[in-house]
Order: sequence, then C-alpha cells, then structure tokens
Amino acid sequence: MIASSWLLVAFPALGALVLLVGGHRTNAWGHLLGCATVIASFVYGLALFFSESLSEAADTTVYSWIPVESLQVDFGLRIDPLSVTFVLLITGVGALIHVYSIGYMSDDANRRRFFGYLNLFVAAMLVLVLGNSFVMLYLGWEGVGLASYLLIGWYQDRPSAATAAKKAFLMNRVGDVGLALAIFLMFKYIGSTSYAEVFAGIGELSPGVITAIALLLLLGACGKSGQFPLQAWLPDAMEGPTPVSALIHAATMVTAGVYLIARSSPIYNLTEDGRLVVTIVGAFTLLLGSIIGCAYDDIKKVLAYSTVSQIGYMMLAVGLGPVGYALGIAHLLTHGFFKAGLFLGAGSVMHAMNDEVDMRKFGGLAKKMPITAATFGLGYLAIIGFPFLSGFWTKDAIIEAAFGQEGWRGWVFGGAALLAAGITGFYMTRLVLLTFFGKERWRETTSADGRAFHPHESPPVMTIPMIVLSVGSVAAGFLLMAGDTLAEFLVPSVGTLVESEGGVLPHALVPWLTVGLSAVGVLVAWLLFGRRPTPVERPENVSWPVRAARKDLYGNALNEALVARPGLWLTRFAVFLDNRGVDGAVNGLAAVFGGGSSRLRRMQTGFVRSYALSMLGGSFLLVAALLLVRFS
Repeated sequence: MIASSWLLVAFPALGALVLLVGGHRTNAWGHLLGCATVIASFVYGLALFFSESLSEAADTTVYSWIPVESLQVDFGLRIDPLSVTFVLLITGVGALIHVYSIGYMSDDANRRRFFGYLNLFVAAMLVLVLGNSFVMLYLGWEGVGLASYLLIGWYQDRPSAATAAKKAFLMNRVGDVGLALAIFLMFKYIGSTSYAEVFAGIGELSPGVITAIALLLLLGACGKSGQFPLQAWLPDAMEGPTPVSALIHAATMVTAGVYLIARSSPIYNLTEDGRLVVTIVGAFTLLLGSIIGCAYDDIKKVLAYSTVSQIGYMMLAVGLGPVGYALGIAHLLTHGFFKAGLFLGAGSVMHAMNDEVDMRKFGGLAKKMPITAATFGLGYLAIIGFPFLSGFWTKDAIIEAAFGQEGWRGWVFGGAALLAAGITGFYMTRLVLLTFFGKERWRETTSADGRAFHPHESPPVMTIPMIVLSVGSVAAGFLLMAGDTLAEFLVPSVGTLVESEGGVLPHALVPWLTVGLSAVGVLVAWLLFGRRPTPVERPENVSWPVRAARKDLYGNALNEALVARPGLWLTRFAVFLDNRGVDGAVNGLAAVFGGGSSRLRRMQTGFVRSYALSMLGGSFLLVAALLLVRFS
C-alpha cells in the first residue's frame, strides 16, 4: 500500500479540480463529492495504518520533479508513524468538518466552490505532512497558505474579511522566508533537501550553521502556527466561515509549525540554543494567548486566542527535545478533537443566532440547544484539564515536563505553563457561562442586522460531527497516553521519549497544582460572571490590563512599528531612489545626448559657405594649438 500512498493526496486534489473547474454543473452534488474525497483519504489512511508495520520510515517516489544538475528533488512521500498520525488527524477531523459544512453552508449560493477550496486545503496539508523532503514540505506549505487565503476571505463583500485574508497571507510570507532560507542552507552545506540525506549529514556541520537552520525553521513555524511575533493574523482569520476556523485552528494549518519542529528533531537535537529559543517562544505565546482571550466578547476570537495559547503548549513541549516531542504531538492530537468540537459548537450557536458572535447577547442557550451545549461542555472540560478528560492527560504532561527542567528553566517554563492553565480555566468558564447559562439576554436585544433571535438546535448533519468530536475530547487523551502508547509508536520518527528526572518540583505534585489552579480560574469566572448579571453592552471604563488585552497586548502596534512602517518607509525610499536616482541618471544621460545631437544637427545647414567657414575656423584653431605647443 505504501507504493500507492499518493492516493491519499490524489483524492482531495481530484475533488478540488472537479469542483473548481466543473463550475455550476457540479452545484447539485459538489458538496457530496467534497465530503467523499476526504472520507476516502481517511479510509485509505486507516488501511495504511493497520496494514503496515511502520517500524521505520519508507520513502516512495512518484516521479522526478526537479532534475537540475546537483539539485535533484523527487515528488516523493515518506510513510512513517509521524506522517500517518497527521494523515489520520487531518482527514478524520477534516471529514467531520466537511460533513458539518453541508448544513452550515446550506444557504450559500457558492457552496460547491467552498467545498473545492476545502478539498484544496486538505490536499495541500497532506502534501506538507507526507513529503519526503523539505522542498516537498515547502510545496504543501505554500499550498496551505494559498487555500487559507481563499477560505479566510470567503465573504468577499466584507472589507474586514479581505483585510484578514491579506494579513494572513502576508504574515505567513514572513515566516516562509525563514523556511526558504533554511532550505537554502541545507542545500549549500549538505547538497540535498531530502529528509534522509539532511538528517544523515546535519551532524557534520558547524554548530553555528545548525543553530541558524534551526532558528530559520522556527521562524517558518511561528508564521504558520501563529506564535509570537507572528500571531496577529490568527484571530483575524475568524472572518472566514466557522468551518474554516475549525479546519485552520484545530487540526491542520496551525499544527504545521509543530509538525515542522517535530519532523526536524534530528536538527534540534544537535542545538541546545535552538531548542531553548523554541521553548521561550512557546512559553511566551501560551501566556500571551491566554491573557488576551480573557478580554474578548467575540466567541470565535476567544477560541482563536485559545488556539494561540494551546499551540504555545505544543511548541513548549517540542522545544524540550526528546523529553517533549511525543508530548507535543499528543497534545496536538487531543487539541484537534476538543478545539474542532468547540469551534463547531460556536458555529452551531451562530447558526441559531443569526450569525451573532457577541457572547453578551447570548445567555441561557443550554435550554434551547441541549446537544450543542453538551458537546461544547465536554470540549470545555477537556481544554481546561478536567481530570481524566483528554486535556488532563496531555497538557498536564507538558507542564510536568516543563517543571522537570533544572534551574531557572524549570521555574520559568513550568510556571508559565501552570499560570496559563489557571487563566484557561477562567476565560473558558467565562465563555461557557455567558453563552449557555444565566439570563436569556437574547430576548432583550437583536442581532447586528436588526433581526430578533430565535435560537434552535442545529440539524443532525451539524450535531453528529460535534458528538463524534466530543467522544474524542473525552477519550483520546487516555488512549494516547496510557502506557506511553503514542510515544512508543512515534519512536521511529522522533526518537525515544526521555523521562525527565529531578526538576524543580516533585512530579507527583504537578497534576494537583494544575487541577487546583484551573479550579481557581473556574471559581473566579463563576464569581464574576455566574453570580452577577452581565450587561449586554460591554463596559468601556475598565482597567488598563483589560484595555491592553483588548488591543491584543499591542501585538499589532508592535508589528506596525517594527515591520510595517519601516517596510513602508523603505519602499518609499526605494521608489524615490528609483525615480530620482536610477531613472534620473538614465533620463539625464538621454537628455544630454538628445540635446547635444539637436544642437550639432543645427550646424548641418547644407550651405557651402557655412562648411568653408567651419573649415577656416578649424584651421585657425589647429595652427593656434601647434604654436602653443611649440613655444610653451
């Protein structure tokens, strides 16, 4: 089956081709084809998972892609535990999101094209995780960027959606430059970009080159996974339809950066400085995302910043090296279940509330939408680390590994992860209370378009995927972590899981601290929002930390000051230099020759007397010059 593994990519790619080229002729059945192709890839991935031992990586070549002298790049795939794990996540959760989209996009006249974009996104993501070289990964990387641009900007009549799509595209290009430069360095010093040859030869390079490659790879990962300082595009991506938010934020695009670091583990194992920077970025980002998530009233943006925070946990884990590679992947998988369920639950609420996203206009929806409330509640319990649900097993393991570091690293990284767990309990409880419990505030207000609210449960085509994901929110963590099941499965890809010994806190104490601090966050949220009436209008007279959080802790202002404005000034200077300098020199030279030739042309009168006078004048000048030389 490995030889025909290209079918995993071919199914959704063919679906995208048919739906985008077939036009209106496919309107009646396009959404069914879009679902069928992703389901087919999932079924094939399952068959591959159960039929192959996957005890070691198997590379297969589809065809020779770039045969240019020393640069030989095949369109090849790598089948190993890591790639198959991501295939099952992408196609499994992706298939549920496709099915959900049938109901969510039922009233959209361009639903067929939407499913074509979804198929294109899944196909590109599969190329990214299945490629057997960094160039193949880059191909999928750019394909995902293109598809995300199309999906985020789906509502083209909204300026905010067009701006969000452009922002995501441009900020991802910043990270892509880092990935491209890393690939250039690999080719320069190793002579190849294939995983097998790069990982075999990386140990022969100098420590400085290895660290440079690791940091450039991290820059690419920060762009795709929304990590500091390239996180600002991720919340704005909420302008796309909710299934897009679930697809991007749960199981696919934002996990690409974590996959890149885990896939490049042989490189990071050789540079402690590179791993340290990854860990610092992850720890800072998980705090950043959780703090900002407390200040928003937009249900989708709260979940978006939750994603920023949770991806930060994963980056923190993989930055710990052999201690955390498998833990980061485990949390990525459980996050795929509960975050997709949360986003689809938010979409169900919006579907019932005239696309309203302001949680202050909700309240009491649990009575009207019991299935949505129950599935959303299980995702909520999983993300806050409620005992024995998925997040409890994976997030707590990362916090324990962080505290397992020696010296200041244990206190800083473990403390940041523990504090973010408590904040997560606060802002997620706030979200649940404002949305599903308390006074039914929707009775006394209207949506943004002036319509009254009539909340109702979503149809089965939307609730069934939510139920399936809620099952994963409950059981996935135990199935992956019990007996180190996932860690042992991933050994051929990321190496053996190394248990942290010692550290700054006893291992047995960390779970109690995590659950206890999460409970404190839940209690504080209940005291502030569960026992008190919530005003429909957001109060403006708030403390400066809340104002700062509402402004994304000035992340956009920082990017504007450090990157956007200097880039604009540099562009204007370059235009000025081009117009006045380069063009000025060229145009000036042309003017000199043009003006001179026009003046010389006036001497050609056609009269013999003029030429005779010119010859006489020239003779006098020649005689004068000879006399001057003779007597000087």
